[in-house]
Amino acid sequence: MTVSASDKGTGKKETITITNDKGRLTKEEIDQMIADSEKYAEEDKAIKEKIDAKNQFENYIYQMKNSVEDKEKLAEKLSDEDKSTVKDALTDAQDWLNANSDAEKDDFEDKLKEL
Repeated sequence: MTVSASDKGTGKKETITITNDKGRLTKEEIDQMIADSEKYAEEDKAIKEKIDAKNQFENYIYQMKNSVEDKEKLAEKLSDEDKSTVKDALTDAQDWLNANSDAEKDDFEDKLKEL
């Protein structure tokens, strides 16, 4: 492949030729890399979804803990018994999360619904 460049100020023009020298990837190697990237794209998507589900569950636990303690939000509207029930459920959920941080996406979603 030949590439040209020119300096508009001086009018000087140069041309170079680019060749495929040794040590470069072959077309087959490039095609294989593209195929691999497409193959692993699905796996990457699944991992991202799992992490998102875990983060959503963890964020919900955190938000609920804050809401139960915040007098302006929920604390004054709940009886002490209800607060205790909610706090126990949140503690159980946090304990499960700590013990199962490598669980699957569906597990995190199920635990969020359960909570």
